[in-house]
Amino acid sequence: AGLLGDLGEDPAVYAGPYLNPLIGKGKSFTRSLRGRLSQILREENPELRDNEELKAKALIPVEDVKMHLPVDVGDYTDFYSSRDHATNVGKMFRDPDNALLPNWLYIPVGYHGRASSIILSGEAIKRPVGQVRPDPEKPPVLAPSRLLDFELEMAFITYPGKPLGERIAVDEAEDYIFGLCLFNDWSARDIQKWEYVPLGPFLGKNFASAVSPWIVTLDALDPFRLDGPEQDPEPLDYLKYSGKRRFDVELEVYIQPDGGSPSKVSHSNFRHMYWNMSQQLAHHTINGCNIRGGDMMASGTISGPEQSAFGSMLELSWAGSRTIKLNDGSERKFLLDGDTVTMKGYAQKDGLKIGFGEVSNKILPADPF
Repeated sequence: AGLLGDLGEDPAVYAGPYLNPLIGKGKSFTRSLRGRLSQILREENPELRDNEELKAKALIPVEDVKMHLPVDVGDYTDFYSSRDHATNVGKMFRDPDNALLPNWLYIPVGYHGRASSIILSGEAIKRPVGQVRPDPEKPPVLAPSRLLDFELEMAFITYPGKPLGERIAVDEAEDYIFGLCLFNDWSARDIQKWEYVPLGPFLGKNFASAVSPWIVTLDALDPFRLDGPEQDPEPLDYLKYSGKRRFDVELEVYIQPDGGSPSKVSHSNFRHMYWNMSQQLAHHTINGCNIRGGDMMASGTISGPEQSAFGSMLELSWAGSRTIKLNDGSERKFLLDGDTVTMKGYAQKDGLKIGFGEVSNKILPADPF
């Protein structure tokens, strides 16, 4: 209809199944587009409000909308940046008095994940099968995972970065961050435990990761910025940043048994991250690694200091040593077939609320093997 002016000169940017072409235009373009759309949709603006024909074409009732995977993810990196989560895992599996590994307070630890198995909210997942070793005195066996888990995370999507061999500095990192979505890093703890030495996660992670379809831009989250936290020891110079780089986003996790009602099992917040997104991206590229538009960087499990804010069943059940009671009276240590896990997120302040929607997936039984 011509309402976008110069922003609409290339219709192909808007016509594809993914946001990648739009992201590829860069932050100045997407920021201008967001501003223009906001103008068009305002109640006092007659451009769309009084154009019945255009409204019939442009505005679709939400109940008629089928959401799709928002980006074609080229590369996916998962970080490990919540101090409470890393400390909890260290206490369970290593030395409670030295829970954090020596490198954790110096670098945003991460690993390269599998982009092809990132799925959308609403898609079911099958319980993964892999090698497990339930008896440490016997050889491993091939079996369905008995310790299936969620991990409460958020993920940011990148704009095109710099050429291979160049770095993104920590204070320019937000110029390369398009926006955020909710992220469930599904994990098979028993498969992971047997395989992860010496190279880290593999089949215990790559069977599925799930995202919410809505991406919230950094501009939309500006009112919810936070300082800190204080980092001790002091980071190396390339990880020192200025300004408020954390965000106050409430996060909730629900488990719904097959045919039952949902029970909230965790209430955490994105502010619990020790390493922020700018530091993660600066570290990711300090060696000259290039990023592309539509790459996805997950935060790592977001846990707070209280048990109610733990972001995984591994922590909530403390490696299976305690049970979580659901509303229907059933109990969980890890997830069962038929369970639906739903994560929700929102930022709220002074009457303003920015929603992230939800990421929700049902667990199906493993295929025979």
